[in-house]
Amino acid sequence: MKKHKESTMKNLNLPKIMLGTWSWGAGMYGGDQVFGNSIEAKDVKEVFDLAVKNGLNAFDTATAYGLGASEEILGELMSAYQREELIISTKFTPQLAEMYDNSVQKMFDASAKRFNTDYIDIYWIHNPTDVERWTSGLIPLLKAGKVKAVGISNHNLAQIKRVNEILGAEGYKLDAVQNHFSLLYRASEEAGILDYCKQNGITFFAYMTLEQGALSGKYSPENPMPAGSGRGETYNKVLPQLVKLTDKMREIGEKQGASVAQIAVAYAIAKGTLPILGATKPHHITDAAKAMTIALSADEVTELEELAKATGVDTKGAWEEPMA
Repeated sequence: MKKHKESTMKNLNLPKIMLGTWSWGAGMYGGDQVFGNSIEAKDVKEVFDLAVKNGLNAFDTATAYGLGASEEILGELMSAYQREELIISTKFTPQLAEMYDNSVQKMFDASAKRFNTDYIDIYWIHNPTDVERWTSGLIPLLKAGKVKAVGISNHNLAQIKRVNEILGAEGYKLDAVQNHFSLLYRASEEAGILDYCKQNGITFFAYMTLEQGALSGKYSPENPMPAGSGRGETYNKVLPQLVKLTDKMREIGEKQGASVAQIAVAYAIAKGTLPILGATKPHHITDAAKAMTIALSADEVTELEELAKATGVDTKGAWEEPMA
């Protein structure tokens, strides 16, 4: 086993929250299909500028989001800034590999071109389709300095350990894990992934912390999500089961001048994760900035987890495998 090279993750100076851009752009797996949005660069320029101004300078996307549409919008917005001011995170998606001659390098290069950059701060394997095959594709990118840190998304504990072994044989280590984690979906904690990450200096990024808005306090049985959208199909039917939980989140929030959404985010931070939040409106940025300042007590965390469990709601995505 080679000695690990120093991880650059700690040198990225990450904020407590990363902003997600899945809902930016249209097309296959894009914001219009999943979220019922239709967002172009001009629609989120104010959001992007406000985020950077508030120290929220880390943005997460993927080739799969609109088949490059999200990356193109992010690249257009990046052009107004010095590259080193921003932390950019994107993903290699195995299911799209054939479009890039089954090459991690070629998909990376296409992403970098959309961003008009020669490096990406965090580069991920989007899901665990053939861990043995694709993980090794990260190593030439690390050796060339084209990526500062590497991560994997939607992998279970055994797969995470195997990726770390493959990287370790070449003197590198896994820097980041990005999985679905929220009050309603704690599979990564239950499987021991959060503990493994803590023990091995791996940053755990939590996506869907707000469950696409179901834990934002904005939606209710009387005010459901957009009909016909992917999230509406998933969450509208369970909104009645979430009322007691979101009521308690609202009650806790009132003590600190915080919203339901901010409590959901503060919970994820309290669990030692770094939440990735979708951002399409200016208030999403001010909400995130406030959430970073909220501290929940151990009793509040326990109470929220008990209420979440009592909902009986399972928000495991169709794309997700069991974590244990």
